[in-house]
Amino acid sequence: MTSATQPVIRIENLTKTYASGVTALHGVSLDILKGEIIALLGPNGAGKTTLISIICGVATASSGRVTVKGHDTVTDYRAARALIGLVPQEISLEPFEPVINTVRFSRGLFGRPRDDARLEEVLRALSLWDKRHARVMELSGGMKRRVLIAKALAHDPEILFLDEPTAGVDVELRKEMWELVRELKAQGTTIILTTHYIEEAEAMADRIGVINRGRLLVVEEKTTLMRRLGKKRMVIELQEPLAELPGALAPYRLELSEDGRRLTYHYDTTATRTGITRLLADLAGAGLRVRDIETAQSSLEEIFVDLLREEEARP
Repeated sequence: MTSATQPVIRIENLTKTYASGVTALHGVSLDILKGEIIALLGPNGAGKTTLISIICGVATASSGRVTVKGHDTVTDYRAARALIGLVPQEISLEPFEPVINTVRFSRGLFGRPRDDARLEEVLRALSLWDKRHARVMELSGGMKRRVLIAKALAHDPEILFLDEPTAGVDVELRKEMWELVRELKAQGTTIILTTHYIEEAEAMADRIGVINRGRLLVVEEKTTLMRRLGKKRMVIELQEPLAELPGALAPYRLELSEDGRRLTYHYDTTATRTGITRLLADLAGAGLRVRDIETAQSSLEEIFVDLLREEEARP
């Protein structure tokens, strides 16, 4: 493996079992490359936060190993942690401290020299400069979340973990944060994002990982994943409404709209034959006249839901 493709984070067979006997992670392995944005999707309790906590040294794995640029997160913790910025899901800040002091203290924790010009850059990028002397308790929830990001960026980490970064923030702030993430990527920062917002992953991520019940179900480039697992649907608008589907069309598993005017046909884009030509012929044979046809690709959300449904169906 060349240095260009050497993973900045290597996760090897990571397992976490709590004293209660609950296993939060089952042998998770994953390589994360420098400069990429990878989104981890999964429902509550899937293991996303546990995984991030172990990588960042907040929690200890039961077995397995994590290295950050070759530094073991257990035996060489300080060197590994200095490369990482973490924006936690929960807002935990000293309420009486001014914003500037909070961010400056975070930089000092990692042994970085005082650099007020750099802190000004970070605060301005997050629209916090005008609030730099305000006490944290005086800020809105959205502004507090910006402070968390500023703290994570204060020591100029090469890797940034964002654990549900836009949970509970308004749409405007969410878009601003997306733009900030893109700027950080352009500067070479590696970003690992967990989110419940499918559109967030679809808009920003280079690769998508789906985790459920502590197992990493799939990790693939976003476009590859959508092409491989995505299905297309064809919506056929009829000239006259149908009360029910003719028996001859049963093999196609068509969905009939409530008003009887639209038929929806799902097909696999990777299949040798989609069945569309035969379907259209059988529609004509059944005496159905078509007014219009349109097609649409499955969204990432639909793929995500299908993957979870398949996983839940397993014993």
